[in-house]
Amino acid sequence: MTQSFSWLHRGVAEIFPHNGDNDPESLEKRLLNSDCPLRIKLGIDPTGADIHLGHSIPVRKLRAFQDAGHTAVLIIGDFTARIGDPTGKSEVRRQLTEADVAQNAQTYLDQVRPILDFDTPGRLEVRYNSEWLSRLDLGKTLELLSTMTVGQMLAKEGFAERYKQESPIFLHEFLYPLMQGYDSVAVEADVELGGTDQKFNIAVGRDLQRHFGLKPQFGLLLPILIGTDGVQKMSKSLGNYVGLGEHPSQKYQKLQGIPDNLLSQYFELLTDLPLDSLPENPRYAQEFLAWEIVSQYHGEAAANQAREAAKTGGREGALPEYSVAAIPQFPAKLAFILGATGLCKSTAEGKRKIQEGGVRINGDKIADADLSFFTPDDLYDKVLQVGKKNFVRLVK
Repeated sequence: MTQSFSWLHRGVAEIFPHNGDNDPESLEKRLLNSDCPLRIKLGIDPTGADIHLGHSIPVRKLRAFQDAGHTAVLIIGDFTARIGDPTGKSEVRRQLTEADVAQNAQTYLDQVRPILDFDTPGRLEVRYNSEWLSRLDLGKTLELLSTMTVGQMLAKEGFAERYKQESPIFLHEFLYPLMQGYDSVAVEADVELGGTDQKFNIAVGRDLQRHFGLKPQFGLLLPILIGTDGVQKMSKSLGNYVGLGEHPSQKYQKLQGIPDNLLSQYFELLTDLPLDSLPENPRYAQEFLAWEIVSQYHGEAAANQAREAAKTGGREGALPEYSVAAIPQFPAKLAFILGATGLCKSTAEGKRKIQEGGVRINGDKIADADLSFFTPDDLYDKVLQVGKKNFVRLVK
């Protein structure tokens, strides 16, 4: 096992516990002294259908551990997603159905496949936490609840703010950190990865492992990615995101406009490129970043095509176009538009593709088979997608 830990520390905000460089119980020491691969946990709750580049950061670190010879344990939170992580939320989250979660989980796995090593034996375990959480009886649940006080729960940032503002906090939300922490017990994690907003949840995992007689895991926290606006964290609701499921041309055009002050962070967190050999000219650096990230997910040929399309204003090559003026009348159903653009053979096939979860608009999955658009303005510059490879940009 390598003595160099540059891969471990790249882009990391915090590793805990850490008691100085000479700490005999440090993560580096455990990596060096372990006689078997460590188990590296990353939990993702499929509360939505899509992942953006911000979500990819801990997944990329999980791949770095795989490449260093360790076992990645990717936990799909199909049980915890039905509650939803209350971290950073000012109100209770909508509870999802089992069908919602199952469909979202499959799209998550599809989107992280280009990042993780799914093929090398022993390098990846994909686990669903319903495997153990659905079997917890009331006695075991009471044992979990007895490990934490109400005061400790209210110290959690989101809960503290809601309590102060007299916003409702429901008892099932208190269960989320405990269930997420119990995941670490169930898979016997040595290290858990997460964003800087996950420290509380990861610490709960350490406490529960100690309670159940296991060696407590290390927590490795990664920064929250700032979005393409250069101001707020990347978020679909803010529209400042780059989705993993987006067309290569869309990705490229968004990334080549990243603000100069974010370039170093994006290179550090989203690529493996040496940081001391990047272009000094910001414009060249933006283009290099866009090409590198698109090539990671779609290959060099697609990255080259997206680059050429960007040079011509995005009007040639990578993304076919369809004029909204050709739609005979409005309101127009999406299923009809899919047939009109040639993405589907007919309106009936368009409706079926929507029902199957295979249709996206600007990277967002569409679930309403009867969705209608009332004016051409509602469609301009939107990108329709059917399946993984068929795209059309709607223009005037």
